Amino acid sequence: MNILQYKFPKINFIGNKEKIVDWIADNLPTDVESVFDAFSGGASVSFKLKNEGYKLVTNDIMKINYLISKGLIENKEVKLTEQDLENIFKGKPLKGFMFNNYSNVIFLPEECMELDLYRVNIGKINNIYKKALAFILIRRAMVRKMPYSRFNLNWDKITQLRDEEYSYKMYGRKRAYHNLSFKEHILENYEDYNNAVFDNEKTNLALNLNIFDAISSVETDAVYLDPPYTGTMNNYFGFYGVLDEYIDGRKLQPFKDNFIDKKLSVYFFERLFVSLKKFKYIMLSYNNSSFPTKEQIWALMKKHSREVSVIEKKHAYQLTGKGNKQNNLELLFIAKTK
Repeated sequence: MNILQYKFPKINFIGNKEKIVDWIADNLPTDVESVFDAFSGGASVSFKLKNEGYKLVTNDIMKINYLISKGLIENKEVKLTEQDLENIFKGKPLKGFMFNNYSNVIFLPEECMELDLYRVNIGKINNIYKKALAFILIRRAMVRKMPYSRFNLNWDKITQLRDEEYSYKMYGRKRAYHNLSFKEHILENYEDYNNAVFDNEKTNLALNLNIFDAISSVETDAVYLDPPYTGTMNNYFGFYGVLDEYIDGRKLQPFKDNFIDKKLSVYFFERLFVSLKKFKYIMLSYNNSSFPTKEQIWALMKKHSREVSVIEKKHAYQLTGKGNKQNNLELLFIAKTK
């Protein structure tokens, strides 16, 4: 395959595989030409595989993650123009969904009004790919302004950590980027996101479905799985659900079939592996601190596959503690079903 060299933009996604995508891609079986990224998240793995010339289908139940893949994986050529940005920023801040629900909860009232204005203006964009790029740029700005890059902190902690003097006193860093405006963050990242749009001469597709609904509609050589790791920080709706609410303009309930309930995790994995027999290969990213255990996952995969192997790599996630970082192993299961 003709390997391209487009750069993945800064996404900031908890649990992302950006630092180990080369390792994952290098272990794809050599006869694979198409891949279904079934829990695509921040799309770092799909972006790497797109660069390497694979045909991709991505899926994520979160709308904001779907839009990341819509804008950067499915999209071949559409980019935002400076006029598009002017249209997004046009007008006076207004009181809408974010102001009514998240003022002094995750952002200041005036910041929420700015977001509400941008949401109205993005709604006027007709092109789906431009709309996706606009939302994921705002996503980047919203995440960048949040301490720890997630939305499940209480307001007292947010205001404390956005205090630059406090941050410098406690951590030796002022973290001034928490207090830049959304507009400043968007303008800072605009070119990087545009430059990440490219055509790998394949017809790629982004889906926004429940995992089991998505599986039934996809035909590829291999499926790559990176579900939430039960037993670790894995509440992605808690981390990022506000972003989906912002897009929809309404409060939402956590999604079903989310793999984070330890009592149901074995059931979900069994159900998952049963449904994947139509793919020639199954690749599963996993973690040695998660439940079910490495041995349980191997046994479940072996039950529904001809061959199963597992390789390991040291990999420290940003949110793991110092002790866990020393002992953390990323696992890559590879199963052949046919």
